[in-house]
Amino acid sequence: MWYRAEPESPLLFSSPLTVARGKNDDCHISVDVGLSANVNQSTKGTILSAFYYGYACSQVPGGWAAQKIGGRRVLLLSFMLWSLTCALVPVDPQGVMVLVIARLLVGVAQGFIFPSIHTVLAQWVPPHERSRSVSLTTSGMYLGAAMGMLVLPSLVNFKGAQSVFLAEAALGAMWALLWFKYASDPPRAEHPKAAAAGFGESTLPIGGIQKVKQSAQIPWKRIMLSLPVWAIVINNFTFHYALYVLMNWLPTYFELGLHVSLQKMGSSKMMPYLNMFVFSNIGGVIADHLITRRILSVTKTRKVLNTVGFLVASFALMALPLFRTSGGAVFCSSMALGFLALGRAGFAVNHMDVAPRYAGIVMGVSNTAGTLAGIIGVDFTGKLLEAAKTDHLDLSSPESWRAVFFIPGLLCIFSSFVFLLFSTGERIFD
Repeated sequence: MWYRAEPESPLLFSSPLTVARGKNDDCHISVDVGLSANVNQSTKGTILSAFYYGYACSQVPGGWAAQKIGGRRVLLLSFMLWSLTCALVPVDPQGVMVLVIARLLVGVAQGFIFPSIHTVLAQWVPPHERSRSVSLTTSGMYLGAAMGMLVLPSLVNFKGAQSVFLAEAALGAMWALLWFKYASDPPRAEHPKAAAAGFGESTLPIGGIQKVKQSAQIPWKRIMLSLPVWAIVINNFTFHYALYVLMNWLPTYFELGLHVSLQKMGSSKMMPYLNMFVFSNIGGVIADHLITRRILSVTKTRKVLNTVGFLVASFALMALPLFRTSGGAVFCSSMALGFLALGRAGFAVNHMDVAPRYAGIVMGVSNTAGTLAGIIGVDFTGKLLEAAKTDHLDLSSPESWRAVFFIPGLLCIFSSFVFLLFSTGERIFD
């Protein structure tokens, strides 16, 4: 069996308005299981990338829906939809098309999650708490991925591949019940949290429905032509390219590149994702400290953390194929993913800096680029490995993997310079 920890959807919601929830990737434990041994690397990449096609389709609609009817309702609907899909999907090693369709539907449902989160946080969280809130909220996906790498292989061995989908569906349903019971729409403008977050009466719920003044149209053209927004978009693409390539192909690197069994690695295989959880929260705390103590401006804080995170990650990624032991590979991948997570205190929080009123919309645009990175990176990596296998007869040589890790490393260097040149921490959309 071949395992993979899945991408984004919130695992640990912890902010002034949410409850902690234990699940995988971003809030749910999700792992792809059941790709048969006779599936080649190129086909495997195509199957794994199916999720991202659905995920890309619903990013901008998710931001629009959260803007119109509120993030609370959209989040609840999203979790209900993908939990139901996971509960009903049959696992058949020969039924590749069924798995592709199921992953596509789960991707569509989960695409609403991040735009909704940013809409909710922008309404509730004042500027000096945003870094910590975004970091803590999104770090759950890394903790979930770590737990998935530790627990799910054993679950498959004891209960079969179907148990993973059922466990994910159950965890999603449990979280949805907690969210339905405890979550609420943001208060009106007179509430201190709402005022601090920069929102007025026109953008907060009226009669249970979130409405915007008729004159306050979403500035689509300004958003799409804004250089600071494009700086966020490019860094989001790079972050997710590196993240998804490692999430999807690192287990294959251990098993085929290093001939190390995941079963025998014990808890060490969860370290890269656990490192992301730790560094993501460290970045959030550092950013808010620099801003509240006026050590650095919001703009400089975002640029410093983004640059440090992405540059260190780039060197770790490019060094990864040079290590020929599981310990060295775990160390490099942990450094790469940890500092990428640190960089989220730069570009990922920047959505709410430049456009607090339209944070969900900008997040939808940005995360669409991140999803395209999944489609391109995961599929392209499969083709690179298939070509390398033809050239080198197998995938055990460092040369077979060099391009796989050098590409995201170079992207990290490029995107960090883009963010340095064009990003800002100032509000540019009223």
